[in-house]
Amino acid sequence: MKPEIIIMLTHHDVTVKNAAEVFEECKDLNVKYWGFKNVGLPKDQMKALADAMKKAGKITFLEVVTYDEESCLDGARTAIDCGFDYLCGTVYYDSVAKLLKENGMTYLPFVGKVSGSPSILEGTNEEIIEDAKEMIKKGITGFDILAYRHVIDGEKLAYEFCAAVDAQICIAGSINSFARIDTMFKISPWTFTMGSALFEKAFVKEGSFRENLQAVVSYMENK
Repeated sequence: MKPEIIIMLTHHDVTVKNAAEVFEECKDLNVKYWGFKNVGLPKDQMKALADAMKKAGKITFLEVVTYDEESCLDGARTAIDCGFDYLCGTVYYDSVAKLLKENGMTYLPFVGKVSGSPSILEGTNEEIIEDAKEMIKKGITGFDILAYRHVIDGEKLAYEFCAAVDAQICIAGSINSFARIDTMFKISPWTFTMGSALFEKAFVKEGSFRENLQAVVSYMENK
């Protein structure tokens, strides 16, 4: 299975101020999954951008990097109010899962022990896999895993997690080279995210965001 890419209009874990303009410049490219974070834009602009993405035929993702229950619930309410298709992130809470289910939204919570800013992921591979399996028993069908933020060996974790967990798996963060894209194709998660690498011109030095994204899209199409 070829992984899909989710383009996140974020840099350093914050939605960029000109996210709407960047999307308009790139919406014709062969990328169907788009998203951003719940920080960086006022809510009315978030809703307008999510609407623009959906009008362009895109599947939309809001990623929420918060850890306490009330903040996670607030992120879920924002996702619902803005009409996103998926909520990625948050520490898992039954209350968040219930709210999203009642509103027909798919929940991809973090798995393992996630903390800090920027986030780090802790726990052994076995513990993280078991955490996912316990959430599956509660009805969760997919996960947002910060594999490359793992404090030990993110790539090994990504391989083992994708092999052991039967769910929609999104590997989030730090896919910033063609070599890591190659690794995604070997691991075969459902999706992986990319944002900062495009703003930092990781693929086409001196190139625009669009030129960097076009390079990634072409590379993936030819694999």
